[in-house]
Amino acid sequence: MTRNSTYSAWYEHTRALVEDCLAGLVRETTPRSLYQPVKYVLAAGGKRIRPVLLMLSCEAVGGKARDALHAGAAIEILHNFTLVHDDIMDNAPSRRGRKTVHTKWDTNVAILVGDALLALAYRALLQTKSPHIHEIVKTFTDGVVEVCEGQAYDKEFETRRRVSVRDYLLMIEKKTAKMVSVAAEIGGLIGNGSRQEIRALKHYGHHVGLAFQIQDDLLDIMANEAELGKQIGGDLVEGKKTFLLLEAMRTAKNRDKKLLMDLVANRGCAPRLIPEYRRIYIRTGAAEAARRRIEREINRSKVDLHRLPSNRAHAVLEWFADMLLHRTY
Repeated sequence: MTRNSTYSAWYEHTRALVEDCLAGLVRETTPRSLYQPVKYVLAAGGKRIRPVLLMLSCEAVGGKARDALHAGAAIEILHNFTLVHDDIMDNAPSRRGRKTVHTKWDTNVAILVGDALLALAYRALLQTKSPHIHEIVKTFTDGVVEVCEGQAYDKEFETRRRVSVRDYLLMIEKKTAKMVSVAAEIGGLIGNGSRQEIRALKHYGHHVGLAFQIQDDLLDIMANEAELGKQIGGDLVEGKKTFLLLEAMRTAKNRDKKLLMDLVANRGCAPRLIPEYRRIYIRTGAAEAARRRIEREINRSKVDLHRLPSNRAHAVLEWFADMLLHRTY
């Protein structure tokens, strides 16, 4: 078995623990109008990146991954809470190949389900046995606040004509990177890591989170549709102000500049124009700038890991960062 397959197997083993924990956390069945959609959300699957990173971070500083299982489940439930409410705000019809909660049921149900998920996340978190529980809950709560700030910026950007790359990076720091950073930091706390180790994990999560989101932006337009599992260019059709769009607007000239400004003014484009915008991203260097930024963030994350003990979890965290750099979906 190769090193990569060994690390991949360990990741999948940890993810399976999270799935089992999530499946057993919500035992209530009534009212059905609440708990049926709650269980529908938690059964949707996914990469479970945040809880796995939390548990690996705990082990990386000498703790036991299973001691961090409930905290891992909590951060995954919290992530799903944000998705349910984001889907309402974005009027998204589907997620992960299934109907969104507000589509399958209705908006009122989805709002209530989101509220319940937030409470369930705290209930799971508080099952964590740690002398640092107060700091763990504070870190978790600060993360919730920042994710809400990030979503607020994201919604503001939909109607703002001028948004800079710096503005965008601030938004994804809060909306995406913060929760990855919180996961790694909480894992370090549960594992009784030193202040230096916990800080290193926090920074690792920050850089990995930024890289993950910018990679999402890049794959949306540059990926192979068969590998991505959906039509490319969705961000363009929806008029999302991504790293690529904002970087291209910064450097584009003449006709390219006009086409980009038209997309912003129209808050999206027709699907037939996706190949043209893809060419603009290549011509202006925006696609290459995104690749460089992703590589920069991954390299920074690995520098932070060097401050941790050398062990299996450390190696899996480094493998995971490399995997993000090369992922195609």
